[in-house]
Order: sequence, then structure tokens, then C-alpha cells
Amino acid sequence: MAARTSGRTRARRPDTPRTPQPTPRGWPGRGGGTVGYVDPAPEWRGTTVQVCGMWPFGAGAGTPMVGVPLGRDLDSGATVCCDPVSWFMRTGLLANPSMFVLGRPGLGKSTVVRRMALGLAGYGVHPLVFGDLKPDYVDLIRAIGGQVISLGRGRGHLNVLDPGESTAAAARLTGSARRQLLAATHSRRLNMVSALLTILRSEPPGDREETVLAAALDILDDRHGPGRTPVLADLVQVIKDAPEPVRAVALDRGDINRYRDITENLEASLTALLGDGMLGDSFARPTTEPMKLDRPVCFDISDIDDSETLLQAAALLSCWSYGFGAVSAAHALADAGLEPRRNHFLVMDELWRVLQAGRGLVDRVNALTRLDRQRGVGLAMVTHTIGDLLALPTEEDRIKAKGFVERAGMVVCAGLPPAEMPQLSQVVELTEVEKRLLVDWSTPPAWDSSRNRQADPPGLGNFLVKVGSRPGIPVHVDLTEGELEVNNTNKRWNKQA
Repeated sequence: MAARTSGRTRARRPDTPRTPQPTPRGWPGRGGGTVGYVDPAPEWRGTTVQVCGMWPFGAGAGTPMVGVPLGRDLDSGATVCCDPVSWFMRTGLLANPSMFVLGRPGLGKSTVVRRMALGLAGYGVHPLVFGDLKPDYVDLIRAIGGQVISLGRGRGHLNVLDPGESTAAAARLTGSARRQLLAATHSRRLNMVSALLTILRSEPPGDREETVLAAALDILDDRHGPGRTPVLADLVQVIKDAPEPVRAVALDRGDINRYRDITENLEASLTALLGDGMLGDSFARPTTEPMKLDRPVCFDISDIDDSETLLQAAALLSCWSYGFGAVSAAHALADAGLEPRRNHFLVMDELWRVLQAGRGLVDRVNALTRLDRQRGVGLAMVTHTIGDLLALPTEEDRIKAKGFVERAGMVVCAGLPPAEMPQLSQVVELTEVEKRLLVDWSTPPAWDSSRNRQADPPGLGNFLVKVGSRPGIPVHVDLTEGELEVNNTNKRWNKQA
């Protein structure tokens, strides 16, 4: 007969020994081996192809693993790979391979561009920096075996009439390809001379003056031919000589005195560019060091003082014009099968300096930056805020400058002030959370009493990557040991050993 139970648990006698049970830190008691610290399990991240056999433990990163490894996602900790060239060519996420970088000074705008340039160099895309003012890119370009061209008062010269590789490239081409390259070269030189006059006068030259310049450049090419590259002094001499084609477009009605009156202001402005004016002779002498297209290139203009704003703007614009011309010549040769195909990543830093140097310069930059997608060229434009673009004197220029951001395939934002949000929202679609994030990153640094110095800014190295109306990707960029030296922009403050 089965024993009956009362349904209640029988109480354990006090002298009954307790059975040891293991804890998360091991077996307790004497000789049990409990530990005070448990190492976390090792973690690895891989693609779904690599870890498919371990599903469901694999988790997607949420961002394309294509392009330069930029940093880690601030939300998920996943690796973020990003650059405008790879996202255009390999993923189709961008409509054109360009990006616009915005952010307050000191938060790492140039650092994120350098990271992309270094990674793209490893992919075979040559970085080209057309005007380094600080310098921010000189050490990087030297470290990867590139060419550094120094310009400035007493350092070097860049002849704005120098067609660079275009003349030699045109000699190797035939038919329509040759005609198109020569026409583009002529247009670029005319645009550059007009831009220098705009900087000098703070207003663009008139229609008649540009027509006279175009005719004088044609005469100049006929006089010198392929043997010698003309300089600005030769252009001034052509206008002084008053050849018949130039007089015809000047509409002097057969009166040489009328011709002198029409061209007097133009001749005076060009003469000011020959060495005695505020721009000196930086653009009036033969080019000191021609640009090479088989390697990364940086134009170092850091010796131009910040007080010489007009000279800085002229140097930037001249470097951009010269560099774009060399790239066009390289692609013309590649299209004809005469040279290997090369892709380039162009960096246009400190964009605001040129845009604010004089009325009409927005049109000049607009003409230079409209590189079509078929040329295999990525473009990075860098400035501080949208306010830099909206501070231009005319509404027409402000609308065109905003178009630089609207046309960019990708917008990368560092910390920005609260007043910037309404203006930025007009050209970039931002959520309220993204706006607060950018404002928080712009908070000034606190005082670190332990080191008796300011702490790093809260937003240092943080960026928001925006592509169209897609949600932004918050990413933090950490520098590797190999990058620290080429990213040191405070070398002159370092103590000598």
C-alpha cells in the first residue's frame, strides 16, 4: 500500500549536508576554483557568406561593406566602409562620385578626407589635392610616393597659360578627339585668365573684354606654336600689337585710338598680374614643376599667408584649373587607347576662400567642378558650414553655391552649430534626431584638470554620412598608428627632441 503524503515539502534537517552547485564564476568553496573575473567570449565579424554556417548567430551591419574602411557605426559598432568612388562604381548607391564635407574647425574634416584618399590610393585611385593651405595633405601624399608641388612667393610659379599635358596629348590624337581637347584647353585658359581678373578687380570682366581675350589667345597660339609655352606677358604684347582679328572683335570701327581706349583697362589689369600687383608674379612665369599623372599629386600653397586672401584664392583656382586640364588630357589619351585608364580622387579643400574672393567666382568654380560621370573622377569639396555658401553677396551666387551641395552624391557632416540647421535642412534632408546629433557634436570641449588642458571635443572624429533621403549613418573615425604621423597638423607646436 502506497504511503500517504501530506502534500507539504518536508523540511531539511539542519545537519543534512548541502549539495554544492556551480556558479557563473566556477565551483564555490575550498578548492573549487572560482574566479573574480570572467573574460568575455571572443567575437569576430564577417559577411553572411563567411558565417552562413553559424546562422542565426550572424548579424548584418546595416551598411555596405564596400569601399574604404572609414570607422565604426556609433549605433551598432559595425564597421562602416564608405567613399564616393566605391559607392558610385561598385554599389550604385550614388548618382555621381562626389561628396561635400561640412563641419566646424578642429573636428576632423580633413582627417576623414585623408582616410578616404589613403584607402582609394590602395585601390589604385590617385588622390589629387589641388591646393593645400595648411598643409593637411602634404605628408600623406609623400608617404604614398606622390608628387608635392610647392607654390607661393619665392617658392614656385604656375603659368596660367600653360596647357600642361594637353598640348602633348593633342599631338598624339587625331580627328574629333584632338579638336575637342584643344577646344577644351582654350576654354580653360580663357576661364582662368578671366578668373584672375575677377579676383584682381572684385568683379568679372565685361563681355567685350572676354571676347578680346579669346581672340588674343588664338593669335598667341599661332605665334608660338608647340615649341614654347607663352606666358601672360606674351598675351599683353598681343593686345598691345593690335592685330586685325583682335581689333575686329573689339569693334574699334577702324580707329586705332578707339581700340586703345577699349583695351586700356584690360591691358592695365593684365599688367598688374605680371609681378607688380597684389598677386605678384606667381602666375606670370613659366611653370616651375610640371604635374605628373601617374601618381598622387598635392599642390602645397601653405606658405601663402592668411592675410593674402586674394592670392590664396587665385592660387587655389589656378591649381584647380591646371589640375583639371591635366586630368582631361589623361582621359583623352586613355579613350584613344594610348595610355592606361586611371581614376582620380580630387580634393577641393577650403572652398569658401575662393567663393568669397570676388563676385563671379562662383561661376568659375561651377565651370571647373562640372566633371561628368564618364571621366572616372571622384570629387570631394570641403568647407565649414552652409553659411559660407550663403554669405556670398548676390542671390544668384548663393543659389549656385547651394547647388554644389545639392548635386553632391554624398554629404558628410561633422559637428555644426544650431543656427546652421535651418539652412542645412534646405539642401539636405535631416531628421530631428540627426539635427540634435550634429549640434551635440559641436559642443565646446571641457577642461581636463587631470592633464591641465582642454579635453578632446565631444564630436572629434564623429561624422554623419547622408545619401539623399536615406537615414544618416553616424560613424566614428579612429586613426591607426600608421596614420597618426601623417595626420599631425600641429607639428610646429611640437617640442624638439
